[in-house]
Amino acid sequence: MHILIYSYNYHPEPIGIAPLMTELAEGLVKRGHEVRVITGMPNYPQREIYDEYRGKWYVNEQKNGVTIQRSYLRIKSKPNILDRLLLELSFVFTSLPQVFKGKRPDVIILTVPPLFGTLPATIFSWLYNCPLILNVQDILPEAAVRVGLLKNKWMIRTLTALEKFAYRAAHTISVIADGFSENLVNKGVPVNKIVCIPNWVNINFICPLPKHNNAWRHTHQLDGKFVVLYSGNIALTQGLETVIEAAVCLRHIKDIVFAIVGESRALQKLQEYCLLNGADNVLLLPLQPREKLPEMLAASDVGLIVQKRNVISFNMPSKIPLLLASGRPIVGSVPANGTAAKAIELSGGGIIVEPESPNAMAAVVQDLYNNPILRAKLGNQGRQFAVENYSLEQALDRYEGLFSDIVANRASSEGILPKFNVSKG
Repeated sequence: MHILIYSYNYHPEPIGIAPLMTELAEGLVKRGHEVRVITGMPNYPQREIYDEYRGKWYVNEQKNGVTIQRSYLRIKSKPNILDRLLLELSFVFTSLPQVFKGKRPDVIILTVPPLFGTLPATIFSWLYNCPLILNVQDILPEAAVRVGLLKNKWMIRTLTALEKFAYRAAHTISVIADGFSENLVNKGVPVNKIVCIPNWVNINFICPLPKHNNAWRHTHQLDGKFVVLYSGNIALTQGLETVIEAAVCLRHIKDIVFAIVGESRALQKLQEYCLLNGADNVLLLPLQPREKLPEMLAASDVGLIVQKRNVISFNMPSKIPLLLASGRPIVGSVPANGTAAKAIELSGGGIIVEPESPNAMAAVVQDLYNNPILRAKLGNQGRQFAVENYSLEQALDRYEGLFSDIVANRASSEGILPKFNVSKG
């Protein structure tokens, strides 16, 4: 099949949806499909165009068999509401010519957010008469309004209308957790239009590794320490002040160190908070190269998933499959009724504590520090669950099956024999 992936984020961006879409595209190529990706100039998480792409309108690349077509973005490092709107609109307009620089796709898969990408992807779908699959990673504007990221009433109304349009225009909607399905059905989306395919992890790349002789530990003077790790996005939805306050509660145990790995600008504010609270057992580090990720996860004793209590219930952090696959226990400081909590509990690989409660987090971390048998049990259960439910190969099977079924059904309804044969053996 010819598959067009329309994704604002892609390699070489190290976190978020970019690594997932890169693995999906390259995995489909390995299975014999032709994959083209329309994306923006890489900028995340610094919100600055990477040096080698700066000042360019279009860049076409080939990487591991995938054709990558990049287009200009108008981006500001500290955006206001107008800047965010102009950023998304810039991608809408600059990406339009790219679709005509390649073969007609059999299917288009669009990742959202951002929601404005729905407009060009729908135009492509109409022009090419091919099905559009909406891959929903977060539900906007609902999630952004809930945590206070979006307050402008005009923008909320606009995005709400665009959300409804996106669900109507899509042939199929793939969601990453059951909570998303419930939300969409409650909004009137037909249940037979929705398919749940969880985000995945490359279980061969991320796997349990020994702590001893770990170069990442040695580099950061963590040998002999009990490392509690948070790595990833630092935003309003996380509230990492809770982690710092939990670290303060455990300062009397000199072996315990909390490591927070994230975007450099966000770390500056956390550094100030550490100084204010005397958290000298917190190590703040910039985002690490992706090739260092397995070693970094293996350097930890406990992995953290952190959300504020007002985070909307269907939010599903992509870090959960990563931590489970690494074979390290999770402490989930997340709402008990949310999708994240349900995923961690179902895996058997972690413990849920009350969000925004430093004392609760500190108590569980101390229990795990004192109980290596429990740590090993949780880590083993989590790894097994990841292998059985979150592997990249399973995700590729599901997407490949979804694409082939959609195209075959359309071909059958139009009286045309499909031009491909997918073996599911």
